[in-house]
Amino acid sequence: MSDGAYLLELGLVPYGEAFELQRSLAGAVSQGAIPETVVFLEHPPVVTVGRRTEIGVELHVPEDAEVEIAETDRGGKSTFHGPGQLVCYPILDLRRHGRDVKRYVRDLEEALIGTLGAFGLEGERIAGLTGMWMTRPPRKIASIGVHVSRWVTTHGYALNVDLDPAPFTDWITACGLEDAQFTTIARELGRPVDVEEVRPAAAAAVADVFELEFEALPADDGVGLWRQPIHAQLSAR
Repeated sequence: MSDGAYLLELGLVPYGEAFELQRSLAGAVSQGAIPETVVFLEHPPVVTVGRRTEIGVELHVPEDAEVEIAETDRGGKSTFHGPGQLVCYPILDLRRHGRDVKRYVRDLEEALIGTLGAFGLEGERIAGLTGMWMTRPPRKIASIGVHVSRWVTTHGYALNVDLDPAPFTDWITACGLEDAQFTTIARELGRPVDVEEVRPAAAAAVADVFELEFEALPADDGVGLWRQPIHAQLSAR
């Protein structure tokens, strides 16, 4: 049986504002004020620094690079976000999904496998590494980093749709991986791919894996959620 959940699809959102949005949503989900909520968006160029990042080792961003550097409370190391990358932030209550963080990460990987499969691509797991890969040779196509508090999740995955992967290797040691190759859906398909083309498949895969039935929130409802009390906006729906 599927659980009702909100689907919030936004456009380009600065990282700090998206972080505050997640915290507001997580608090509301934890208190039962709103259903579980899945957010899809893109970020302007930003390097996010996870709890295990070795800043002096991993970051080598050029001084003239137009990119924000943001500390965050997710697990993992450093990664890059930018336009052309689909970011998914599931705000889920793991008491409904097995109370198992490792299983949750595997489920996110399964959702990525389903999303890529919709485009005829075979995403694969690599033992000992998080994220999603195309193999032979290994090429990372999506990163995963999560945070769980009182069983409610924040952060999630970032799927490379159509962007220059150079910052992953030129600006940082992404995910702490030396000599890793990064790829995109567009590169694998050999054609341009818009994030909007990928969103429906991504939402369907998340709904399938986590047994959710989405109610879409209009984008206008989401634009100001992190600037106004979220309980009043969403619980009144």
